[in-house]
Amino acid sequence: MNRPAHLPFFEKAKAHLELLDPITWVGVLQGIVCGAIASGALTMSWESIGRFGLLTLLFGPLGTGFSQSLNDYFDRDLDRINEPTRPIPSGRLSEREALINWLTVGALAIVVSIILSLQLEPQRGLILLGLTAFGLVLGYIYSAPPIKLKTNVLLSAPAVGISYSLITWIAGNIIYSDLRPEVLAMAIINALVAIGLIFLNDFKSIEGDKAKGLKSLPVMIGVRNTYLVSFLIIDLPLIWFVYLMKAWGFEFMFYFSLVSLAIIIVMQVLLYRDPEDGARALDIAVQQTGLKNVVGQSEAKAHRSYLRYLVVNNGLYVLNVVAASFFIAQKPLA
Repeated sequence: MNRPAHLPFFEKAKAHLELLDPITWVGVLQGIVCGAIASGALTMSWESIGRFGLLTLLFGPLGTGFSQSLNDYFDRDLDRINEPTRPIPSGRLSEREALINWLTVGALAIVVSIILSLQLEPQRGLILLGLTAFGLVLGYIYSAPPIKLKTNVLLSAPAVGISYSLITWIAGNIIYSDLRPEVLAMAIINALVAIGLIFLNDFKSIEGDKAKGLKSLPVMIGVRNTYLVSFLIIDLPLIWFVYLMKAWGFEFMFYFSLVSLAIIIVMQVLLYRDPEDGARALDIAVQQTGLKNVVGQSEAKAHRSYLRYLVVNNGLYVLNVVAASFFIAQKPLA
């Protein structure tokens, strides 16, 4: 094990926080917020806000932080080559300190889930405890050997989609009411869309993956075929979403989601036809409006094109699911 650097308390705390990767905590908010709204029981009372805060703490800094800290710990040898400035390879934290980090955060997640579950009816409390345990186990086997799901091209994306999207939608609902079938359907749709997008994110490391012999989907089947697979995974649940808006009687949402889907498919066609420079019109629009940081930058052309698509896809998708959550909240319980 590496010897820990003698750093001031603030710098040491900063290194521990860096292991938890705070930027990733934001990813779970959409599911929590939408699930809570769709429950139809979210209010502005202190009790309601307190539950929301505890759940956000549970699946954000603690749950997501646990998985990120684990990932750094078990990838420490790889990071010494690829990301030597990370807390462990840089020597700011020892391997023992990193181990204590994710063990502590994991234990705190369990404690918070117990505290929150005690505020709920017994059945819903047990569901919350089960979701927490499932999420922590999934986070562990994602990064830790011998299973290490992140190295399996067919299992890594589903593991992330389930953790960030499926679990959070359901949890956001059950802290306020019994699980609504509409929320379960939306949770599944959300997870499937996330899985499709995660496959596309591998474009950023195609050359590195080839050099290391890693078999990501783009490496195995190429960029265009990866688009086809991912777009199928994304579009089928989006079509289901449009259908549900009609079936549930949300006329405005039906037409809005239909138009949104059409725009998303147009973007997909542009990307498939030109995987490296597709949808460049979005770059021009960004430059003209001065929003240069809206579309992320990347060294890989295919990944840059994916980022252009991501801006449109996620923007429209979030608008749709947040609006749908409000409509679901007004829908009478079956």
